[in-house]
Amino acid sequence: MTDTSHGYTHPLTGRYASRDMQAVFSPAHRYGTWRRIWLALAEAQKETGLAIPDEALAQMRGALDDIDFEQAAEYERRFRHDVMAHVHLFGDAAPAARAIIHLGATSAFIGDNTDLILHREALELIRDRVVRCVAALADFARRWRDLPTLAYTHFQPAQPTTVGKRATLWIQDLVLDLEEIEFRLETLRFRGVRGTTGTQASFLELYGGDHAQVDRLDALVGEKMGFAESYGVSGQTYPRKVDQALQNTLAGVAASISKLGHDWRLLAHLREVEEPWESEQIGSSAMPYKRNPMRAERICALARHVITLGLDPAFTAATQWMERTLDDSANRRLSIPDAYLTLDGALVLVENVAAGLIVHPAVVAKNLDEHLPFMATETLLMQATAGGGDRQELHERIRVHAHAAAGEMKEGRSSDLVARIAADDAFAMDEASIRGLLDASAFVGRAPQQVDRFLATHVDPILERLGPGAEARLGAPDVRV
Repeated sequence: MTDTSHGYTHPLTGRYASRDMQAVFSPAHRYGTWRRIWLALAEAQKETGLAIPDEALAQMRGALDDIDFEQAAEYERRFRHDVMAHVHLFGDAAPAARAIIHLGATSAFIGDNTDLILHREALELIRDRVVRCVAALADFARRWRDLPTLAYTHFQPAQPTTVGKRATLWIQDLVLDLEEIEFRLETLRFRGVRGTTGTQASFLELYGGDHAQVDRLDALVGEKMGFAESYGVSGQTYPRKVDQALQNTLAGVAASISKLGHDWRLLAHLREVEEPWESEQIGSSAMPYKRNPMRAERICALARHVITLGLDPAFTAATQWMERTLDDSANRRLSIPDAYLTLDGALVLVENVAAGLIVHPAVVAKNLDEHLPFMATETLLMQATAGGGDRQELHERIRVHAHAAAGEMKEGRSSDLVARIAADDAFAMDEASIRGLLDASAFVGRAPQQVDRFLATHVDPILERLGPGAEARLGAPDVRV
């Protein structure tokens, strides 16, 4: 018989997501937020003239986090309705408020407004994590701003760059993500107090047809929950395109860190840059010598899941009927928390790796030196032409020599391109003169200066504005496995 004493545990909570992000989507926080919204509604109703007893408000304030989860589950088994279960549970904890809890409201008032609050809190955490990743990568870029390295296009050797300049490409993707995240936070709104189909009919009835008081109630509740405005209109729910936009923003971050993770894996294969390695860490159960880039691989795996989760809210937004259909509910319970929790876990790893990236300058130099003579052929061509040679003829000679030298490398031998060109009288240069031109730093263009400028103009202002808050709100990267 199968042992069921240890039930299924979601990997996001057991292995990947931080405790900070888990707290945002915890039942205690969700249902505590429900109660705070009910309190905000009751307070606003009193402030707009309804007969809400002071004792009711006092008891509600005193019971915001007094949640009996076993009793909540019992109520839900009876009523088959999660919101009504908690209406009764809150009434048990605040009996003076039993008659006015949820007055005029609908389930979407509680659930949707809470979801918008959780979106905001979770996205702020994601923003802070991205900022910390940018800070770690900026330190790396500064340190290695001028170390020449072989650049690649199509993962084939190309003109050199520097290790620091390559890092700015990773940073820039995340800076663009931060712009998107801040836009989403700035434009996120409250669903508000709208009633069962968004017409506010129940509230208009409560206020005896006074439209101005209904508007005031709507604004007051939003303000109490930290929102300056609500969406202009709604059906029963806030627009499901909001979920789509927010999760696409998360997918954008995931794409950035997936690209970064793939680069780290390629660099690990080249032995140029490695992720941090712990003293007792095991790379393979069968091959003791292995140093697999397991954290970068995990970053890519988690990022892929976030990217695919971006499809869920798109389908949900596309298939909502009229004022609302409930086929969104079960999907959103899964896809929204999973997207945040998964991306959070991946960003924890990104910061951890970025802060401990190990560069092997000797390997970087060796890999570059092997290909540098090919990169220098344009310089050799220009010098030989300036000395009176025929540019087209010299170009053809270099092409022949380069392909022959590459053939040597494909046979497992070292490149002999320098020796071949030195032996060609058309170039009138000895081997020492040619090697004198092979200074790697002369081939990186403005890469070091680009690092300095990019960090000063695009990164440092972000870190000055957002860094202290991100540092204060988050502890050290919580790498759990």
